[in-house]
Order: sequence, then C-alpha cells, then structure tokens
Amino acid sequence: MDPLNRDPNDINDHLKVQFEDVLAEPDGARSFECCWNCSRLCFNCSKGCCYKFLTLICALPFALCWGCSFAMITFQHVWHFTPLLRAWMINLGCMQKCFGTLVNCCLAPICEACGLMFSTIHVRQINDSNIKS
Repeated sequence: MDPLNRDPNDINDHLKVQFEDVLAEPDGARSFECCWNCSRLCFNCSKGCCYKFLTLICALPFALCWGCSFAMITFQHVWHFTPLLRAWMINLGCMQKCFGTLVNCCLAPICEACGLMFSTIHVRQINDSNIKS
C-alpha cells in the first residue's frame, strides 16, 4: 500500500477539485491581487480543514459500516446466490436435455415433412403482357 497515493485506481478522480476549477475571473473583471490570493488560501484551507475534521469524526464509523456491508454482500454471494445459481443451472440443464429430446422427437419430423412438401413448389414470375392476352 502506497502511503502517498491513496487512490491508485483513480476511483475518485472526479473529486480532484482545485480553486481554479471552481472560481475564475474573466478578463475585464479582476479583483485585487491580494484579495484573489487570500481567497485561494481561504478556499484551500477551509476545504482541507473541513475534510480532515469530518474524516476525524466520521471515518471510523463509516469504515465500520462499509466493511460490514461488503462483508454481508460477500456472505450472501458465497452462501446464498452462488449455490442457488449452481442449483438452477443443474436443474435447468436437465430440463434443457428433456426439452431438446422432445423437440427432436416430435417437432423435427413434422418440420422436415413440411419442408419436403413445400420444397416442390416453384414460383415463377408472370409478365403483365401474358395476362392481358
């Protein structure tokens, strides 16, 4: 685990917000330089301090809740969903063989007979000049 890069997969890349991403003065509307620099400093300090304060208060309870939530999801998949899906696949596989045999025994001969019967039909184009005569 890299202590400097705490988001190695860029999961929260959309949260990388800087002062310039939020506040910007267009040409022709400029505040005093000292005001602009103090605003930047105030923005960055308040964002950092507020985040650290909220993290200090909420990080451990949230980590506990999310850890339990993902443990329950994992438990459900390991002990419920995966065995249930496996049982369905086994039972439906048997039904698939039965249905396939039924189709091959009952419907296939009928379809083959209809195909042979209709294969003797020939369609010819009739010219309009032959009909009027």
